[in-house]
Amino acid sequence: MARKLTTAERRWHRKMAAGLFNEVWRLLEKKRTPAEDDRMIHAAHASRYHWGEVGTPVNLAIGEWQISHVYAVLDRPEPATYHAVRSLATCKENGIDDFPLAFAYEALARADAVAGRKRDLRRHLALAREVGSRIKDKEDRDLLFQDLKSIRPGLRR
Repeated sequence: MARKLTTAERRWHRKMAAGLFNEVWRLLEKKRTPAEDDRMIHAAHASRYHWGEVGTPVNLAIGEWQISHVYAVLDRPEPATYHAVRSLATCKENGIDDFPLAFAYEALARADAVAGRKRDLRRHLALAREVGSRIKDKEDRDLLFQDLKSIRPGLRR
């Protein structure tokens, strides 16, 4: 059994998780070197690790989604699929819907596109749209549908 974290340790893990998550987005939004691609992978995994120490199931699902997204952008279908499946499983196991569930399907669709799985891509896009149409926050809903437009077979991002 793991020992209970102190308040200071919990605060530190949260700070690390959020900071690393934001670092991944900073890297995703720029033209990267191979070293920065590696940094992005490590930062995504490290963020998810820290959320695993102190986060909620929603944090875990979003962390898995971000890792999947990173691998899809880097044209790595196997780990993109693995982490998309983990994101979806976390949502389903914990009764999470709305934004995290819609983006779990988005991650599966993006991984399918990178892998060239056209039938699965169509199915996961349809599920992402269906769940996404029920996202309560308009800004989150618009973000999902904008991201879905960027998914094409054989294209990264």
